[in-house]
Amino acid sequence: MLVKWIRCTVVDRRGFERAQRKWAGLLGEPGFRGQGGGWSRSRPDVAHVFAFWESRAFYDSFMARSHDRLASAQVGTYKNLQAKLFDHRFDVKTGFEPRFTDADVVRVANCRIHEARVENFALMQEKVWNPAMAGSPGMVRGLFGEAPGHEFLVLSMWQSAAEHGKYRVERVERLALRAQTEADVAAITGDVVHLEPSWTV
Repeated sequence: MLVKWIRCTVVDRRGFERAQRKWAGLLGEPGFRGQGGGWSRSRPDVAHVFAFWESRAFYDSFMARSHDRLASAQVGTYKNLQAKLFDHRFDVKTGFEPRFTDADVVRVANCRIHEARVENFALMQEKVWNPAMAGSPGMVRGLFGEAPGHEFLVLSMWQSAAEHGKYRVERVERLALRAQTEADVAAITGDVVHLEPSWTV
């Protein structure tokens, strides 16, 4: 599965939201698995969208044919758009599906890893972080994705911001020490996204 993460700064909120609903047109696209998104909890003018495709081939075909028609309604409503593609490597918890209806927030972390530490980072994700997240109350599902250039995406869905906050306070520091995260990570950016139900396709 291919994961597309889009982040942008919105300059016309009403126009952006209205146009976001037009992405319902994705439903007929071959290989399309689901899309959802919402607003950054820390920066109210930043929007995040997550789209899921069966494969790179289906995604490339969509980009060549239908993308510009669907995207045209949103032109002028945002600036500083960044889009990144990741290949799904494994699930956090079990049976990841691109469904957004049972979650309230998404935590997204984008990690660039030192080349010599890539395998350790992936192993620690599987052996230390995954079980801790999967065992946390309120954590719905998640995935671990990989992009060229030793770059990874950790995406987790939570029932509420409060549940995610509890996990952060109680577990993250201890887990980071155990997983030696500091030695692995060259750079990390992330956000907590409050999902907008009307953006879900």
